[in-house]
Amino acid sequence: MTTRPEDHRRKWDKDEFERIAADRLKAEIEEEERAKKKAPPVKRELLKQRDYKVDLDSKLGKSVVITKNTPTSQSGGYYCNVCDCVVKDSINFLDHINGKKHQRNLGMSMKIERSSLDQVKARFAMNKRKLEEKKREYELDTRRREAAEEEARIKEQRRERRRDKKRKLMESEEPEDSPAQSELAQIMADFDSIEDIHREKRQLENFDDEYPTASSQHEEEEPGFWDRIVKVALKLFSKFVEWLNS
Repeated sequence: MTTRPEDHRRKWDKDEFERIAADRLKAEIEEEERAKKKAPPVKRELLKQRDYKVDLDSKLGKSVVITKNTPTSQSGGYYCNVCDCVVKDSINFLDHINGKKHQRNLGMSMKIERSSLDQVKARFAMNKRKLEEKKREYELDTRRREAAEEEARIKEQRRERRRDKKRKLMESEEPEDSPAQSELAQIMADFDSIEDIHREKRQLENFDDEYPTASSQHEEEEPGFWDRIVKVALKLFSKFVEWLNS
């Protein structure tokens, strides 16, 4: 009949396990040192400001048919060509392009360049120059606009003064007739005088018919009346010919 041992727990050799753990730790340290010696640390650029605008709204409101053969860059969502991945919403896409993995694929670290005092002064001077240039351009545009408005106002005043002067001249003075119009008016006046002579002649004839006298018979025999009519007619004809030739 066997007897039961007094202590049924297993016994461990602590010294042996401590030695094994120490050897494993030593091997890991040596492996890390060898890895550091083989692969020198990659020197990455400092974090730089993005020089382009992130496109977030070019595909809004558009429908795209996606199949199994659709490339990753044309599938739904925001595609990152640096990391070759697709992000489903804009917030996560911004977090991705600003994250450590994306910047590392771009060859940059997350460290920021520390600016020196001279760089800060140069930045302040550049911003000051930009503000002065904007102010100068604004003042120049304002002056150009004001000068154009003033010039237009002066031109309008000049036109108004010319119109007023012309209107006053037309009201104060009657327009003079041209030489041709004057001659035509003279001819018409001579025609009126001939009509007056004929009218007087008819009145005299009617008076002589009613009251025949010796004086009237004597006047009929005088040739001065018809000579005067012929002279007036020749004069009118010559003036009319001159007016046509002018």
